[in-house]
Amino acid sequence: MQTRFGSVGSLEEGKEPAVTTRSKTPPLRVLQLFGLFLALCMAFFMISIYTIRHFGTYSVIATVKSNIVPCDEDETISLDHWRKPPSNLLHSMSDEELLWRASFMPRIKKYPFNRVPKIAFMFLTKGPLPLSPVWERFFDGHQGLYSVYVHSLPSFDAEFPPSSVFYRRQIPSQVSEWGKMSMCDAERRLLANALLDISNEWFILLSESCIPLYNFGVIYHYIKKSKYSFIGAFDDPGPHGQGRYNESMAPEVNLTQWRKGSQWFEINRKLAVNIVEDITYYPKFEQFCRPACYVDEHYFPTMLTIQASNLLANRSITWVDWSRGGAHPATFGSADITKEFFTRIHEGHECRYNDQPSSICFLFARKFAPSALEPLLQIAPKVLGF
Repeated sequence: MQTRFGSVGSLEEGKEPAVTTRSKTPPLRVLQLFGLFLALCMAFFMISIYTIRHFGTYSVIATVKSNIVPCDEDETISLDHWRKPPSNLLHSMSDEELLWRASFMPRIKKYPFNRVPKIAFMFLTKGPLPLSPVWERFFDGHQGLYSVYVHSLPSFDAEFPPSSVFYRRQIPSQVSEWGKMSMCDAERRLLANALLDISNEWFILLSESCIPLYNFGVIYHYIKKSKYSFIGAFDDPGPHGQGRYNESMAPEVNLTQWRKGSQWFEINRKLAVNIVEDITYYPKFEQFCRPACYVDEHYFPTMLTIQASNLLANRSITWVDWSRGGAHPATFGSADITKEFFTRIHEGHECRYNDQPSSICFLFARKFAPSALEPLLQIAPKVLGF
């Protein structure tokens, strides 16, 4: 019995050294692995400190982020995306898309950046701008206070040098015909493109035969300080006014609301948005105001009278001479450009400005032929102030 128990005891005693050896080995390996891990951590830490100190904070971060950059990184939206004007006026938007985009309007009136309000000068022309040197001189020295937009025939390719204010200022255009809705489409297109620049506050429609009657400073101050926008909108009871009204335009437009005016206007940003966002009156005028109803004389004056008559001065600031009769105003050539001619324009009128009598009624004039260019450049410093 003793031998048996002794055998058992010796077997168990023989196992003790083995058990003891196994219980001590794992802690040693764990310590070795832990030490190696600490060494690697310290090495990575030292490398990171060195990299940040010598190359900047983003060097290390960039290597980590480089594999997880989202696909639309270039589409990051910032305030500059809305604040800065488009660098290129050419775009692929349809008219429907353009008008929708241009109708965006901030609801908070205080801008979160230093906004300097600009005047958008919008030229509606078939092709060349023969009087562009006059405008070049007029704009000189006033960068940041104006924008230029040109709507011409799609086939016309303007050739202005990079130094010109008209360089690459053509917008995507379509053919427009006098007296038809396509003319109003062109004007809406000009307004919509100009509205894409959030700093444009006032919008002036001009033709290739227009010239300024004062220097830039006078015109900018006159428009900036005005409480009203300048668009003719009067009730003409005659055949060329109410006589053009179509009863099918009711109930959107009633006869008592029907207005007539010149297509050459100056309006503020609010009214410009009203025009480009309109889907109520446009279909009525498109369908029921066709020659001998000339839509460019009635659409904007009538619509804006209905929507915001309190904002209209009910007069144009573009002078034109209808005294010779006919369907078109008088055209002036080189022989007409004299000091006396401009004196009659500057001093021969009375109007109201901010509800007060004023003798300064017109800021622009038309129609001037290409032959008037050289005399205009000669007389401008003495008579026009630029």
